[in-house]
Amino acid sequence: MVATRGMLATLTSAAELRAAAIAYRFRESLFLLPATIVAAGAVVAVLAAEADRRLGPEAPAWLPRSDAGTATWVLATIAGAMITTAGVVFSLTVVSLQLASSQLSPRVMRSFIRDRISQVVIGALVATFVHCMLTLRRLPGEATAPGPPLGVTIAVTMSLATVLLIVAHLDHLARRLQVGEIVRGILDEGLRTIDRVDRVARREQRLAADAVPEQPADAAVVPSPRDGWVTSSLSHRMMRLVPPGTVVRLETRTGAYIHAGEPLVTLWPADPRAHRRLERVAAGIGIADARTMQEDVDFAIRQLVDIGLRALSPAVNDPTTAVEAILRLGGLMRRLLTAELPAEVAGDAEGRVVVRPWDLTPDEYVDHAFEQLRHSGADQPLVMAALVRVLRMLLLHLEQQGRPADGTGLQRHLDLVEDAVGTGRGITDADVDRVTRIARSPRDPAEHLPDA
Repeated sequence: MVATRGMLATLTSAAELRAAAIAYRFRESLFLLPATIVAAGAVVAVLAAEADRRLGPEAPAWLPRSDAGTATWVLATIAGAMITTAGVVFSLTVVSLQLASSQLSPRVMRSFIRDRISQVVIGALVATFVHCMLTLRRLPGEATAPGPPLGVTIAVTMSLATVLLIVAHLDHLARRLQVGEIVRGILDEGLRTIDRVDRVARREQRLAADAVPEQPADAAVVPSPRDGWVTSSLSHRMMRLVPPGTVVRLETRTGAYIHAGEPLVTLWPADPRAHRRLERVAAGIGIADARTMQEDVDFAIRQLVDIGLRALSPAVNDPTTAVEAILRLGGLMRRLLTAELPAEVAGDAEGRVVVRPWDLTPDEYVDHAFEQLRHSGADQPLVMAALVRVLRMLLLHLEQQGRPADGTGLQRHLDLVEDAVGTGRGITDADVDRVTRIARSPRDPAEHLPDA
């Protein structure tokens, strides 16, 4: 019975991870949703043809009647118009991707690819084309024979709906290309990710660091099965995959890049016979070719910082966009610095413990958000002023929340901004010392630490 419950827990955890990955991949794909809509259009065409065959001359009077010749002309005209318009929409999508990539950052392309309206319009255009083609092949050979009233009516209705969708898509695309809309979309998705992480962290049973037994020499090390970005590593999934009393130490963090064969997870006490269980533990951590925002709050910060850095580059030279990116970063950090982040050590009622030594701390999130922008914008008073305002706003917010001690990293950056502005150069002596410490540190650079 215990073995059966353990197997069911393992299957449930693996199914949850797989379902979450599939759902996110479905949203990120420019193919899957349009392909689903096209398949629906083909099914409608088959069902409509069968309904026309069964109705015959007894079709309802409200359906427009026409001969096969007229139906052929209508369907062929709609099909030609739809496939031509689909080419135009594809071109507009590619141009918008190129503009966003060159002017802002290659990482913001995903917000265009995952745009629902674009996916629905592409699917509707091709679905209407497929419906017309499948209806055409079922028309009688004689031009004077009665045409399929239901199939033609559905084709005309689909074409009119698609025209309205195209107009909505053009309006939406024009607004989506505005910098404000792009950074707002990144901020909204980042806030949703923070809320998910916060909910999971509040459900965890936090443990003291000294409650974790010392790692034995014979602990089982699970290597990474592939290269890629760590996209998800929720502890409640990990705990379901191991027996009670097991300690699971994650040797990476969400948002980090890991190479095949590098340590992914360490477990103890180890059962040498549980080889398949170790494989399931490795499969319980999502690794993908591209970085995603499933559980990676740092990726939202990275995108906003990249937009600000590109705006400050000599090729673009758009400080106003950099200021907007900084302001949106302030909104993201305002929520992140007061959210409940996953504990370094957490457990459950059956003695399972998960240890996450490499997760980012609030101060490290602050460094990722403001350090590069501080360097690149040192010669832009407008940017420096916005940076100072955001840092002071965050410090005041932490004080109002009764957490002034969490503002150490913010105060350090505020002091460095003042120092950089006062000296007139982008890299201060403190920055030089920090880079030197990292360069001379004996620690492994793959340990995901931003500092030595």
